[in-house]
Amino acid sequence: MSQVFAQFWRLMKLCLAGPGGKWSLALFAVIVALDLGGVYATILIVGWTGAFYGALEAMDGTEAVRQVGIFGLIVAANSARHLIGQLLRKRLEMLWRGRLTDRALDIWLSNKAYWHMANATFAHWNDKTLGPRGVGIDNVDQRIADDCRIFVTTLLGEVLDMISRIVGLFSYLALLWSLTNFPLSLAPIGINVEIPNYMIWAAFIYVALSSLLTHALGYPLKGLLVEQQRREANFRFALARLRGNYDEVAMSNGERAERDIFDARFGAVVANWKKLVNRELILGCFTYPFNHAVLRIPLFVALPGYLAGHVAFGGLMQLSTAFSSVVTSLSWFIFSYRDLADLVASSSRLDNFLETAKVAGATSRGIVQDRAPGPTLTLRDVKLTTPEGRTLLDLSETTIHQGEAVWLRGASGLGKTTLMKALAGLWPHGSGTVSAPDATTAFLPQRPYFPIGTVRDALAYPQKAADFSDEALDTALEKVGLGQIAGLEFGRSDTRTGHGLSGGEQQRLALARLLLLKPDWALLDEPASALDQPAEEAILSMLRCELPETTFIIVAHREPQGLEEVRVIDLSPPAPKTPSTPLSISVPA
Repeated sequence: MSQVFAQFWRLMKLCLAGPGGKWSLALFAVIVALDLGGVYATILIVGWTGAFYGALEAMDGTEAVRQVGIFGLIVAANSARHLIGQLLRKRLEMLWRGRLTDRALDIWLSNKAYWHMANATFAHWNDKTLGPRGVGIDNVDQRIADDCRIFVTTLLGEVLDMISRIVGLFSYLALLWSLTNFPLSLAPIGINVEIPNYMIWAAFIYVALSSLLTHALGYPLKGLLVEQQRREANFRFALARLRGNYDEVAMSNGERAERDIFDARFGAVVANWKKLVNRELILGCFTYPFNHAVLRIPLFVALPGYLAGHVAFGGLMQLSTAFSSVVTSLSWFIFSYRDLADLVASSSRLDNFLETAKVAGATSRGIVQDRAPGPTLTLRDVKLTTPEGRTLLDLSETTIHQGEAVWLRGASGLGKTTLMKALAGLWPHGSGTVSAPDATTAFLPQRPYFPIGTVRDALAYPQKAADFSDEALDTALEKVGLGQIAGLEFGRSDTRTGHGLSGGEQQRLALARLLLLKPDWALLDEPASALDQPAEEAILSMLRCELPETTFIIVAHREPQGLEEVRVIDLSPPAPKTPSTPLSISVPA
């Protein structure tokens, strides 16, 4: 339980962080005050019940009509209070959700935590303070989009409900105590005992037993809710993955294979859903009758006082209403159990994600990144390893001068792309020092990335298209042979990597970014693998002409064409020397 409250507190601090946090607390106080107005309205209704039914019992038509008017005024004022409170509550929900979402995005994107989480590169997987965090972090988009919403909405609703019920409970208990100033005699069943204010004790015993039974029946709900969220997200991910690979699946006739994946994942959803429904049914076998009987049980409990002549009929109805208010307030845990289970599950997922992202963002890097004066990039004793410690590359000392065109050559699987990640400051596994000049650098990964938006947005990425003139954008596209797509609008719901462009067009568009960014250093990973050799030569020659001072460091399976003089750095380890076989001479006997 302490862990749950610790999670709540960490998440709430994020909701209240930043400017306006105190203002949001003031808004929360106003909402609480409006909610407590509902308690006062209930007390008025309790008093009205006694007066109205007393008038009916006395056959006083004038008083009964007057009480109907009073009832209308109470209902109108209470409705206005409720609607204003709901409006303010919705505003506070979105305010806190915005703060929590904003902070979650900051933590996830800070220091490239998202990359380290996705690539499982960060250490402390089994840190004693965190446990095996990271292992269960899946569907990050759902953590940020759904769990932030569920946490704020459910927590705010349940906290407000709990506060109003606690305050109301004391008010209702005081009222019920004043109405039950008669004892319950057990003489009719042969026990010479009288229980004073017996309805107070009956309310607590009744709700306590019901709460224990509710928890016993509903305890497995949290785990089932967490698993259901995970399986639902896995099913959606499989559907979205097909949407991003229409061509590949269609050309491979992979519909049957994809359908098998969909069926398997949806089957997992259904299997857990059945367990969840069965558990909710078991819980509902008690909570549903309880919810419907809670307003009638008080009448039965109060009957002994009425039959003994301690209260009149109007008093009986007033007593019944007061007892119902006490029991309803005490039953908050029972009524809210399903929502509380969902709240605990979402807060656990969200807190786990945020704490793991913090650890990932603080990943220690074995390869030291150093800014050095001068126009050279130097690698000193750089050793790249896998997360498991297997050596990929071992470079003693390599220097690259500004303005050079360098081809990093090596066999597939050697670690060329990993070296590019190390130069970008991403890869943490290994040792050594990378001394880079304090200059602008552009990295083009093996698979070009294009954001949602227009071709111009994709061209200017990671900057904004508005930072450049339309003429500069269109000229860059024309120089790489893409002038015909300058006005293309990418589908904003399209998750396909290339937005309908061919592989060659994607690479042309990515290379055109260099014309806009004009970097001092350009690190390119297989930048022209989808282009034929004449097209590659034409584009790289144009880039060298337009960017004569830029240093090009290229990873490719074939030597880049069009960059004039290209320096080759062979990353392949030297072949082991074959030991010489001693000469053997056979001498006949």
